[in-house]
Amino acid sequence: MSLELVFQYLVSPTFIHGAIMTLLITVSSLVFGLLAGFLLALLNQVKFPPVKWLTVFYLWLFRGTPVLFQIIFIYNVLPTFGIRLSAFASGVIALSLNEGAYMAEIIRSGLQAIKSGQRTAGMALGMTRTMVLRHVVMPQAARIMLPPIGNQTIGMLKTSALVSVIAVEELLLVANQTASATFRYFEALSAAGIYYLALTTIFMAGQYWMERALEPKRSRVEKRSLLSALLQPAEDKH
Repeated sequence: MSLELVFQYLVSPTFIHGAIMTLLITVSSLVFGLLAGFLLALLNQVKFPPVKWLTVFYLWLFRGTPVLFQIIFIYNVLPTFGIRLSAFASGVIALSLNEGAYMAEIIRSGLQAIKSGQRTAGMALGMTRTMVLRHVVMPQAARIMLPPIGNQTIGMLKTSALVSVIAVEELLLVANQTASATFRYFEALSAAGIYYLALTTIFMAGQYWMERALEPKRSRVEKRSLLSALLQPAEDKH
């Protein structure tokens, strides 16, 4: 065990690049997953049966198969149809499609939590459906959706390590390759673990401050400390 070697790994360009790649995969997959989830949540409210069935099929497919299977499938099968993507793009697409299925349920439940009377009141004031969604529904739904979305973000950070199976040079692959070359598994994996914990802490702190910013009655309710927010267990989706 060498703490000096752990520090050398932490500041090495290879590990820094791996951490940046992990962060990029996480953020990209989360953004595209949110967009897909929002679209699916809206389509799920459409009463036209073919659209409804297509949405249900999507949710069934991507929630019913392992993320690792989806990553390998997209990376290896799409080229047989003439669609050639980089390993990074394949990983992000697979994670985004999977994330969209879970985000759809979060967004759907958030939207449905807003009483229909508020929508009706907005329409009575001359708002269009889009204006009601933007100015009435979404600000309230965001407070409901933020905690589970925060948990999904932390889960995505850890799930991003799965793209190492298609040789994306993210943090876990860098640590594993370094350990295989030097046989210093403890030091290499410890450095990777520190990066994961640091990124998780940043995301959890960001979620905490966003929840406080969106809370309209925070002066009248018991404020949760940042430490308690970091120590609260998050529910993993996988």
